[in-house]
Amino acid sequence: MARLPRLDLPGIAQHIIQRGNDRQACFADDADNLHYRQELGEAALKHGCALHAYVLMTNHAHLLLTPRPERGRRK
Repeated sequence: MARLPRLDLPGIAQHIIQRGNDRQACFADDADNLHYRQELGEAALKHGCALHAYVLMTNHAHLLLTPRPERGRRK
């Protein structure tokens, strides 16, 4: 069953979890971890999200993000 759409409230932080397929590792080594962090930072800037915190585990990641204000937002 598919996940229900996320409730998107501008200005309210969201806890986002990203998991590896079948609980497999997302990060093979430190280089993968560094690349993910670089891409995460660039994506947050590009989409106007405030990245408050993150935790990168071997097979999943936790993000605490706040979406940008509603005006000028693309869907």
